[in-house]
Amino acid sequence: MLIFGTLRSGLYALAAVGLALSVGVIGIVNFAHGEFLMLGAYLGYWLFASYGVDPLAAIPLGAAGLFVLGGALYRTAIRRVLRAPELNQMLLTFGIAIFLQNLAVILWSGDPRTAAIPYKASALALGPFTIGLPQVVVFVLATGLTAALYALLGRTRVGKAMRAVAQDRVGSAIIGVEVDRIYLLAFGLSVALAGTAGLMITLQLSASPYMGLLYTLKAFAIIVIAGLGNIGAVVYASLVLGLAEAFVEFYVPNGGGWSEGVFFLLILLVLLVRPRGLFQ
Repeated sequence: MLIFGTLRSGLYALAAVGLALSVGVIGIVNFAHGEFLMLGAYLGYWLFASYGVDPLAAIPLGAAGLFVLGGALYRTAIRRVLRAPELNQMLLTFGIAIFLQNLAVILWSGDPRTAAIPYKASALALGPFTIGLPQVVVFVLATGLTAALYALLGRTRVGKAMRAVAQDRVGSAIIGVEVDRIYLLAFGLSVALAGTAGLMITLQLSASPYMGLLYTLKAFAIIVIAGLGNIGAVVYASLVLGLAEAFVEFYVPNGGGWSEGVFFLLILLVLLVRPRGLFQ
């Protein structure tokens, strides 16, 4: 149970840290976050089915393409509502989510698409435990990318500018930080991270036009557990969600179905008991 939950938390962290960037740096709640993950999953499926490209090998090019898509969306749509009421911002991102979902239905139909990757059913024997190879690979890559993001935020000039903007936008602008450029980078990075998580999901699950909402909600649960704007605690919050889901699956009768609703319970408990998040 501990191994299964921990492996799952790596992908959750990668999917949620992008949303934490949007909320923490730009201050916008992006309801289309899961749809960018869905696009990444379809990109992985399409490249494998059409050209035999392994989804892992497609990550650099896919992430770059989704970064450009995120930047274009910021320039053409997101930037226009940054000073609008929060309801307008949420409606815009919700509209983008609906558009992308229907675009996927038009392009690939509503049926799930599965990439028949040769090593999808491979497993590793670690002592008494047998672990799926794709789960291990995804955990290692997702953890590495999340660590790289934290290094970017903590050790580079751009990352420190992002943190400064997250803390005080006006003050950052006064000392010379180009806030609009930081917003563009943060949103593009957020979309790229979600798409990368989607590419990795292709190793384990099918791509579906309707998969985005579930991952959007799970990402929201993680940033609520971490505390809104607390990007550094996303890893710990992902571990909480991954272990909670694994616990329900292993110890609750018919837990496979109940586990998909664990994030609702966690959101409710955190908001009732500690609204600022468990790690603030």
